[in-house]
Amino acid sequence: MSAMKSSGTPGTTRVLPVLSHFRYEHFVAGISGGVVSTLMLHPLDLIKTRFAVSDGHIHAGPQYKSLKSAVMQIVKTEGIKGLYRGVTPNVLGSGGAWGCYFFFYNTIKTWINGGNNKKSLGPCMHMFAAADAGILTLVMTNPLWVVKTRLCLQYMDDKHLPETLRYNGMVDAIRKIYRTEGVRGLYRGFIPGMFGVSHGAIQFMVYEELKNWYNEYLNAPIDSKLSTLEYIFFAAVSKLIAAATTYPYQVVRARLQDHHHHYNGSVDCVKSIWRYEGWRGYYKGLSANLTRVTPATVITFVVYENVSRYLLHRRDEDRAPLPFPAKNMEKQ
Repeated sequence: MSAMKSSGTPGTTRVLPVLSHFRYEHFVAGISGGVVSTLMLHPLDLIKTRFAVSDGHIHAGPQYKSLKSAVMQIVKTEGIKGLYRGVTPNVLGSGGAWGCYFFFYNTIKTWINGGNNKKSLGPCMHMFAAADAGILTLVMTNPLWVVKTRLCLQYMDDKHLPETLRYNGMVDAIRKIYRTEGVRGLYRGFIPGMFGVSHGAIQFMVYEELKNWYNEYLNAPIDSKLSTLEYIFFAAVSKLIAAATTYPYQVVRARLQDHHHHYNGSVDCVKSIWRYEGWRGYYKGLSANLTRVTPATVITFVVYENVSRYLLHRRDEDRAPLPFPAKNMEKQ
């Protein structure tokens, strides 16, 4: 295990305890990035969700022809406020998810490399750490995603639905879902969400490997700070690759969470999409999704990288030993 200076006599060392792998700074920085990006881009997330559940078979809500027509139709029928339906659970879910994800990911990564952040893990270990972080995060945040999805799919003509399927905000939605569907209802879409763990694993693996490769090209330590433009480029490339390869699970997950559709599990949903919509059905809302997730990821990662480095730098400064004269003055 790694060693660090003891708080006692200078120069003495002690073994790092398990808790030393935890860094709350990653949690705070992840939350900051998730909240900022979500507040800026929630309307695109709402439109992506509505595209995803529009199966062309069950006309439970409005049908949109394009991203532009969706925005115009929502503003016309629901007002500007309609573009922000479900924003509260989305902010809590996204902020909490990114905070947990970065926290778990960095904790697992630090544990694997024994506290040596200058040691490269390689693609397989990066994917392993990201997958574990994704599973832990999903268990904690899935109920918020169910609530967010259902609030995003509240339409003006939903008055025909029973009272139990009409929600007046996040708290009311949680209560009604739990009362009518139990814990199982709050974890709808969990199985395809587990497949979605591969999305984060691919994204983080590509992002980390691009940063490592670039720093090695510059003959710099792999944990060196990069410029904002470099973070933007690596984040965008990693998100595009991950989104393009794993998007179908998001469609299946959204439909399982939608209270207008009724499927007998993930397999039935996958078969239904293929039967009525073909392979294109698995990619509905992809353009809106890429339009949203690419800048969202860029914002999240740039905010995270800068906030985490600032907090960790402050932490190191606070723990640095005082100069010898300063210690003598304190004793006097």
